[in-house]
Amino acid sequence: MAADPPVFRFAPSPNGLLHLGHAYSALLNADLARAEGGRLLLRLEDIDPARCTPALEAMLLQDLDWLGFAHEGSVRRQSEHFDCYRAALDALVGEGLAYPAFMTRGEIRRHAAAFEEAEGRPWAVDPDGAPLYPGLDRLLSEAERRARIAAGEPFAWRLDMEAALQRLAAPLAFRETGGGEPADVPAEPALWGDVVLARRDTPTSYHLSVVVDDAIQGVTRVVRGRDLLAATSVHRVLQALLGLAVPVYHHHDLILGPDGQKLAKSRGDVSLRALREAGLTPVDIRRMVGLTAEAQATP
Repeated sequence: MAADPPVFRFAPSPNGLLHLGHAYSALLNADLARAEGGRLLLRLEDIDPARCTPALEAMLLQDLDWLGFAHEGSVRRQSEHFDCYRAALDALVGEGLAYPAFMTRGEIRRHAAAFEEAEGRPWAVDPDGAPLYPGLDRLLSEAERRARIAAGEPFAWRLDMEAALQRLAAPLAFRETGGGEPADVPAEPALWGDVVLARRDTPTSYHLSVVVDDAIQGVTRVVRGRDLLAATSVHRVLQALLGLAVPVYHHHDLILGPDGQKLAKSRGDVSLRALREAGLTPVDIRRMVGLTAEAQATP
């Protein structure tokens, strides 16, 4: 019996204009899918309604169409599937693996600063450089949690990482092809501490929604930027806890700006739309991001 074709996906957020980094990731996904006879899907990670607008989505789709990105089937919008993420969150809460946390980002930073001043050594940070959540709200009684939620206090649902790792017991790993030869990479989720799974006004986070979506869509090959390599450790924990299939990962190099920094929408880096309006063609874009005119990419 012939094996099912691999399933790839490109999953941008419509919260700004696409730039060359997005173009590289989209085209690499398309090239690899074509080379392996795979399927290619498009997902919009639009869980933030304040930043992800219909106008930006329309421009994103226009830019991808101009680029020649041809995906299969309809677009999956995360904003239309909050019920799926809520079900996953409820499962974790029901297993005692997630808890409501009331400390704000500012309070976490102040807690870290007070520790550093008192102890004379730095507070631990996660791979993205943010101070780890101290986990103080794990100690609250159920009655106090209910009372604070009923009073309207803002809170986030956080994964109890220690409890999660005790539940799983066995070490986790994932298959990575982005470094050349395929290799099994050990997952290090403890480096992230008690990550956010959802907030009171948004029933999911990037970590939770991405693993749920990949499983629902049958994604077998995740091709994305190297800046998300460390986050894969969190995704492996959630996949294991929720009983989800594990894709093969390919974390590609990033397209950097003249200053050597990663391109970002928030910094106003040159957009694909601006390059198109300046007269560049999709072939020019492929050349600029280091891809050949004809798709010849392999993992």
